[in-house]
Amino acid sequence: MQKHYISLSLVSIVFISALTILGNSCKSNKNKEGRDVGIENYLTEEDIFDDIDKAKKIFYSLPSPLETAMLLKSAGVSYNESILNALNNVEKYSTNRSKALNLGIYTTDLSFACLFDQPQTSLKYMDVTKRLAMEMGINDAIDDETMKRLEQNLDKRDVVMDIISETFLNSSSYLKENDQQDVAAMVLVGGWIEGLYIGTQMVGDKPVQGNKLVDRIAEQKLSFSIVERMLQDNTKNLRGEENRDIMELINELHSLKTAFDKIEVQTTAVKIDANDTASVTTLKSQTKITVTPEAFSELQTAVKSLRNNFVQ
Repeated sequence: MQKHYISLSLVSIVFISALTILGNSCKSNKNKEGRDVGIENYLTEEDIFDDIDKAKKIFYSLPSPLETAMLLKSAGVSYNESILNALNNVEKYSTNRSKALNLGIYTTDLSFACLFDQPQTSLKYMDVTKRLAMEMGINDAIDDETMKRLEQNLDKRDVVMDIISETFLNSSSYLKENDQQDVAAMVLVGGWIEGLYIGTQMVGDKPVQGNKLVDRIAEQKLSFSIVERMLQDNTKNLRGEENRDIMELINELHSLKTAFDKIEVQTTAVKIDANDTASVTTLKSQTKITVTPEAFSELQTAVKSLRNNFVQ
C-alpha cells in the first residue's frame, strides 16, 4: 500500500497539482495566467475532461480528509473538539447518502484530532468511522487488525496518521473498484466540506485581511470546480439511471458556488522544479487572494448550512 501521507509540503502540492491538471489540459493556459480563476471558466471547457484518464486525475486531485486537516494545522488552527461532528450522531445515519457523507466527515474529524495529539478522541472517531464503513460494506477497510494497530500506537502520531491514510485509501479504492464511484465521490465531498467547516468556524469574526487561514480557505475555490465536475460525472449509474443523491448534492452546493464566485483567486503559471538527486519533483505556483469581509461571511454561512444539513 502506497503511503499517502508524506509531509506538510504535500498539502500545497495537492492543490497546485489540481491547478496543473486543469492548466496542462487547457490549450489556452497562457491566457489564464494572472487573472481570476472563475469556476464557470473551467466548467465550460469540456476539453479538460474529454477522456476517462483525465476524469480520474480530477477525482484524485481532491484533498483527502487527512490532507485537509494538515492544511488547517499549517494555517495556524488550534484544536477545538466542540466543533467536530458528535459521535452519537452516527445513530442517525441510515441512508446511503448520509453514511457516505459522514464517513468523509468523521474521517476529517479523526485526522484533525490525530494531528493535534488527541489519541483517545482519535480512537473514538476511528470507531465510528469503522462502524459506518462496515454498514456500507467496506469491511476490509477498517478491520480488527487495523483497530489493534491503532490502539497499540496511539502515542505515535506518525504511525496513527499512516493508519488513517491507509484506511481512507482502502475505502475509496474499494468503492471505485466496485463501480461505486458515486459513493466514493460523496465520501470525498463530506470530508472536504468538514474541512471547510472547521476552517471557517475557527476564523469566526476575526479580520479577513492578512489572515493566513482565510487565504487557505479561499483557495478551496479551485477545488470547488473539481468537486462539481466530479459529481456531474456521477449523475447516472452504469444502467443510465439518474442518481438522485448526487443530483440533490449538486443543487445543495449552489449556495457555496455563489459564495466562492465573490472571492477572487489569481494564480501564476505552474513551474516544475525537478530534483534529480532526491528523485522529487515539486510543482510551484503563486496565488493572490482577494476576499472582502462580506464575501467571507457569505462563505461561512453557506458552509455552515451545508455541513449542518449533512450531519443531521
